[in-house]
Amino acid sequence: MVIHTKPFDAAEYLETEEDIAAYLKEVFEAGNAALIAAALGTVARARGISGIAKETGLTRETLYRALSPEGNPTLSTLAAVTDALGFRLSIEPKEAA
Repeated sequence: MVIHTKPFDAAEYLETEEDIAAYLKEVFEAGNAALIAAALGTVARARGISGIAKETGLTRETLYRALSPEGNPTLSTLAAVTDALGFRLSIEPKEAA
């Protein structure tokens, strides 16, 4: 019997605001810059990359490139994308170990 698989795409499972918020919270807490960029890209695809591009004033190609695991988005790009997604960047102290 042949098993058919398809690549996993987290964007297919981000259906509610709560799903997206929980996903981004976990990724941001991990603190890995490449993972953060990729996660924002995943959420942007789930929401519609064309609409995010229009709202941020960036091209779709720029967003795909910046929000990929190999991307290195600027802080202004991160701020614009998170704002367009309906979230905000914030800082809070680490919990004591």
